[in-house]
Amino acid sequence: MSEGDARRIARELMSEPHIRGRRISVRQVYALVEERGEDPEAVADRYDLDVADVYHALAYYHDHPREMREAGHGREDAITDFRESIDRPEGVDPDAA
Repeated sequence: MSEGDARRIARELMSEPHIRGRRISVRQVYALVEERGEDPEAVADRYDLDVADVYHALAYYHDHPREMREAGHGREDAITDFRESIDRPEGVDPDAA
């Protein structure tokens, strides 16, 4: 990882890489820009980031595919565990449409 990445990407929140000093994760930036097609400058403006932060997050995502897959699986597992652990009244299903 380059020195620029080390200054911009951190792991002390949410158990996955995120932009240092912010709560937005590398995976969230990737989803906004590459999956939803949002403009990197617009994402930077919306989250009060430097546009360089957005590009560093995208570069980090692509430079660390295994870590990003593991982070995604970990998040999915946590959501599943949470949904299964909640006592709901009979007949309440959050996944029902």
